[in-house]
Amino acid sequence: MATLKEKIGYALGDAASGGITWKLMSIAFPLYFTNVFGLSFADTAALMLIARMFDVVTDPLMGSLADRTQSRWGTYRPWLIFGSIPFGLIFALLFFTPDFAPEYKRVYAYVLYLLMMAVYTMVNVPYGSLLGVMTEDDNEKNQFSSFRMVGAYAMGFITLLAFPYIQKAIGDHTAAGLSAEDIQQIQQKQYAVIGAIFGAIATIMTLACGLMTKERVQMKRAEKFSFKQFADLFKNKPWIYLTIIGICTNFFNGFRYAAAGYMFEYCLNGGVSLPGFIINYTVFMALGEVVCMIFGGISPTFTAWVGSKRMAFVYSAIICAVLSIAFFFIPIDTNYMWLMITLVILTSVGIGIYSPLLWSMYADVADYATEKFGTSSTGLIFSSGTMSQKFGGAISGSLIALFLGLAGATMMTDEFGNQTIDPNSITDSVRTMVWCLFSLIPAAIAIIMAWLAWIFPLKK
Repeated sequence: MATLKEKIGYALGDAASGGITWKLMSIAFPLYFTNVFGLSFADTAALMLIARMFDVVTDPLMGSLADRTQSRWGTYRPWLIFGSIPFGLIFALLFFTPDFAPEYKRVYAYVLYLLMMAVYTMVNVPYGSLLGVMTEDDNEKNQFSSFRMVGAYAMGFITLLAFPYIQKAIGDHTAAGLSAEDIQQIQQKQYAVIGAIFGAIATIMTLACGLMTKERVQMKRAEKFSFKQFADLFKNKPWIYLTIIGICTNFFNGFRYAAAGYMFEYCLNGGVSLPGFIINYTVFMALGEVVCMIFGGISPTFTAWVGSKRMAFVYSAIICAVLSIAFFFIPIDTNYMWLMITLVILTSVGIGIYSPLLWSMYADVADYATEKFGTSSTGLIFSSGTMSQKFGGAISGSLIALFLGLAGATMMTDEFGNQTIDPNSITDSVRTMVWCLFSLIPAAIAIIMAWLAWIFPLKK
């Protein structure tokens, strides 16, 4: 019987990877790379596409390697314990803008981003796989998965809400009378300090997760490496369906997270400041995180009421689709900010319900694979979940840069030799494209998610 301490410890793992590193990489990186670091749209898109090709190789290899790890700390836990420091350190360095020539800055961004994807894989694939070995009880798996999502969304809320206040404490780049050089230096300092703070927190949480959890289930493992494991995946029909569903969920979130920064920057005049409260793109998305956290905790109860994980997923995806379509019809005007916030909060009800279901369903697929093929491939199967997360998040960020370019947004070289978006190219067509990227395109993806969940082979 798992203890509350273990469930909290497991939640800390996704608080670090999902609530801090992945949340900031999904929401802040597209805008950071083009507006602060100085990469072009083309460079940003290419960087994220190259990283995804890299992940196609590293994620399944990491899953297979983790499955074969034998140590005094267990099979999956040592990767969290010893990977925690490089995880936080590389994340912090990725938010640092070096004083290099543009071509060397490009190299720095590519190398650090690929390193971050590698260390994220090294930590997060074993973390996800832990769910398959901490308990054999299906209800407990749902509880662990629910704790995981609560941890991710709670920390995501804290991270995104704190973001603009930390920026302002470091320096106000919106103050009147600042030169372009002053604004650039302040923004670069803001992101560097934010990276250092949250990188340190991510390290501590990841280490705590590795130390507070236990591996109880002894799986029958294939000790020798064999490509048969990879071939078996493509004979596993539930795995194929769930992998596509996982990619879709991360496309849905990825488009919304990456578009939010551009939406506030170019459609909503940077945000709205109320007495004692700032609503910028990170705070806007943070308000939804609270609802995701609440409904992530409610997800097991909702699933029991509906009767199956599959149908709970279908209903939650439909909620996301309907409300995303409704968002498109809100006028592009800050006077409607509270209506926008209301729809983001309501959409988060659906996200909060399906998020823990996805990882619990991966555990079901791993159990199915063990029964069908005779050996455990838990790490390999959960690696596909991590790969779909990175694939969906980064490809959506890459496509956003591409779509903005197609809509007419162009880059220019500023007085310091850095690439930045030409403000004169932000036309109504670009603003409409940004609005679609936050609403209609995610809605279409949510409809696909609902259909795939409806025909998912496992009926648990």
